Amino acid sequence: MEGEPTLRLRIFDLNCWAIRYLSKRRQERVRLIGDTLRQEGFDLVLLQEVWSEQDYSDLKVKLAGCYPFSHYFRSGVIGSGLCVFSRFPILDTLLYQYSLNGYPYMLQHGDWFCGKSVGLGSWEQGRSLSLSLQLHAEYCRDKDAYLPHRLVQAWELAQFIRHTSKAADVVLLGGDLNMHPEDVGIRLLRGWTGLRDAFAEATHFEGCKNGCTLVPDNCFTDKSELLPFPLGIRIDYILYKAISSFTVRCEELKTTTGRAPGMDIPFSDHEAVMATLHIQRQGQPAGATLGTADPALADVVTEARTEVGAGLQAARRQRYSSGRMAVLALLLLLLQAAAALGTLAGLGAEQPFPKLSFCLLAFLALGVLVLATGLHLFHTMEVKMLHGTEDQMWMVLRALQERP
Repeated sequence: MEGEPTLRLRIFDLNCWAIRYLSKRRQERVRLIGDTLRQEGFDLVLLQEVWSEQDYSDLKVKLAGCYPFSHYFRSGVIGSGLCVFSRFPILDTLLYQYSLNGYPYMLQHGDWFCGKSVGLGSWEQGRSLSLSLQLHAEYCRDKDAYLPHRLVQAWELAQFIRHTSKAADVVLLGGDLNMHPEDVGIRLLRGWTGLRDAFAEATHFEGCKNGCTLVPDNCFTDKSELLPFPLGIRIDYILYKAISSFTVRCEELKTTTGRAPGMDIPFSDHEAVMATLHIQRQGQPAGATLGTADPALADVVTEARTEVGAGLQAARRQRYSSGRMAVLALLLLLLQAAAALGTLAGLGAEQPFPKLSFCLLAFLALGVLVLATGLHLFHTMEVKMLHGTEDQMWMVLRALQERP
């Protein structure tokens, strides 16, 4: 009803960079994050890269007094790293794991093993949805081999929001999107869902210049990755939108600026993002539409579809290469089997190779066959996912072009 009191909602979002055995001063930083959250008293806390469930359990115990409701989202081999703490009851949760998550043989990156996902929680009498997420990392901007995967994830995230928010009044999204504000993936996500950027909408901002969340002043940041960006980059976001009869405005947005207050270290290699939102019910339901926020949405979908198509062609080439390698390994095994059977049957001359070398070659061929077959199957699935997303984008693009 119009004139109802405004709900003032304080949100905290942070990529914690809490990788067991690898992240520097992890346990000390997790304790520092818990102490700060307990002192500040936010309403909603969205955390990423909390890879250790023990770290989550420690935070849950420490924050039980001020955040009595929490949830840890589990996925992949080592977990999604996503968790949420809330002052309000969490009525329902849902985890969606993206269909493409990088490559299992890129062990130094590890995105595939964690199963990048989006975690959803509904609260406040079921009228609001909060999402904590992380998309695939970029690693190299000049030669971004993961761009098609990240675009597929952005597209699936947008579709996920569209289909899960129909019964909600407010949607809140926070996380590490691993995309710059002008990148096609973030423009696709915002344009197709109507989400608004808290940094762009905030009445008051305080923190790193341009809202950057990876900055050179952070002692944990890899300085070499930021050489083209002397001020840093903004890849962590708080996005929101109101549906039906509600309105949301961002009163204030803050980021941390390196070291935590009174400490010699920051919370993480990312800066935290803190937003204060005002949510208020208006008169009649507004009947908000989805997918019409960006007037150039058709151009954005076209650009994204082009990038996904390029990734599809690369995946097909990789599938062909791995399939050819599997066939060659199989032929070598068959040739060795024929030679061995011929020798055993007395149909051929004495084996020209030493038995040890012959066996080692057979094991090598078998290993190549298994590996190449696995890669062929993986890239076959990759082709199907990219092709499916390309078809979906083409369908949406055609609908947008035909819309009056």
